[in-house]
Amino acid sequence: VQLQASGGGLVQPGGSLRLSCVASGSIFSINAMGWYRQAPGKQRELVAAITSGGSTNYADSVTGRFAISRDNAKNTVYLQMNSLKPEDTAVYYCNANIRRQYPGGSYIYWGQGTQVTVSS
Repeated sequence: VQLQASGGGLVQPGGSLRLSCVASGSIFSINAMGWYRQAPGKQRELVAAITSGGSTNYADSVTGRFAISRDNAKNTVYLQMNSLKPEDTAVYYCNANIRRQYPGGSYIYWGQGTQVTVSS
């Protein structure tokens, strides 16, 4: 099982980006999925999460600007980021709680990270 994140880049303040993260491999089901970020010199923090049923929660700093969604048929989670600010600059990581089809068991998996830079 692996997660592949994409969609990062350089954007001006006030701009938008959409991150995607696809899970692949021996997957039986996917429970919660989420996005975290880590800025230089700071700890990794939760940005947004979504359950298999679609319930969401957000960090206070992104509420109203970011939206997390998922396509269960495609094993994909998205993060739509609007009104980006310089303080949103970080490496963004996706993660997912995945129940494997074989050899079984549920584990937390992480994507490789994608850089988001907000700068003029």
